[in-house]
Amino acid sequence: MAEGHTITIEEGTRRVRVVHGDQVLAESDRPLLLRETGCPPRYYIPAEDVRLDLLTPSDTRTHCPFKGDASYWSLPDAADLVWSYPEPKPEVAAIKDHLCFYEVEEVAAA
Repeated sequence: MAEGHTITIEEGTRRVRVVHGDQVLAESDRPLLLRETGCPPRYYIPAEDVRLDLLTPSDTRTHCPFKGDASYWSLPDAADLVWSYPEPKPEVAAIKDHLCFYEVEEVAAA
């Protein structure tokens, strides 16, 4: 990592849900919480807890010098709504097979 740049990954302690319009796109009680210098905290949700059947792979690709190359998925009315790192750098290997959304809500335990 660059000097002064840190990434930490921890197991989330809250259930999280992703809703777009009236559709639940993801719900998980085992998200990872990634904190990165200069970025808001992000939940990475296991792929098994994401409604991949509702998402369409996008041609968008981005590169992060700290995490690797990201792939994106879209909805008909929301381009590049979710991303993942199929082959993350070793330092962040825990996020492999997890997806990240821009908007995630924490759900209080019932």
